[in-house]
Amino acid sequence: MTTETTLKPLVGMEHMNVSFGGVHAVKDMYLDLFPGEVHALVGGNGAGKSTLIKTLSGAQTADSGTIEIDGTPVAIHGPIDAKNHGIETIYQTLALADNIDAPGNMFLGRELTTRFGNLDDSAMEDATRKLMARLNPKYQNFKSPVDSLSGGQRQSVAIARAVHFNARILIMDEPTAALGPAETDQVRQLIRQLREEGLGIILISHDIHDVYDLADRITVMYQGGRVGTVQKDDVTLDQVLAMIILGKPPSDVTEAELEELHG
Repeated sequence: MTTETTLKPLVGMEHMNVSFGGVHAVKDMYLDLFPGEVHALVGGNGAGKSTLIKTLSGAQTADSGTIEIDGTPVAIHGPIDAKNHGIETIYQTLALADNIDAPGNMFLGRELTTRFGNLDDSAMEDATRKLMARLNPKYQNFKSPVDSLSGGQRQSVAIARAVHFNARILIMDEPTAALGPAETDQVRQLIRQLREEGLGIILISHDIHDVYDLADRITVMYQGGRVGTVQKDDVTLDQVLAMIILGKPPSDVTEAELEELHG
């Protein structure tokens, strides 16, 4: 994926600041996202990743800064505002209703009804089957409560719910956490397909291999600030680790410091 100057960002976040009491959790952060791009946001615990992303998803209000969608400044005061701008967030917990099936989860809170006001279960199942055929053709458990599904299948349901309601900007928080190798590969394939379809994806992950496998660009945060944004193909894995651990851009890291990372 190339980000040509003529391509307008889906998202532009500038001069973002968030404080909690005396703690400056996010300091003058910049982040942008283009269509058909996976932009990884990484950093150690407490670096400010989740706080920054919550300002985009509507779960946290920034003290200052601007957010633009398609080049137009917007105000995001809550999750409904974010959804109205095509922003969907898939948290690590997935926020699925365990006791109901995939169609019920996909339309949770936005159920389809018949002209008599009853739930239109067949229409919801049909829509779910069509979407899953595109996203995850192997998915067959349309009648099973989601608590009986594997982690990868549950992630598929959460992604399908976001995509069905016209998400253009997908925030994924640790999408492969606690998944086995086969399920991790399944989720990675889903992410690649969404990128091919033109969605912009902000990927938050502690798994540096996920980041390297999926990301087009990587932004590293350290103590609330931005260390830098790099094209994945322009840096080594060790250089990204040095950005995360040392809080330095690759140009400022010495060979000795890189060697020390392997201690």
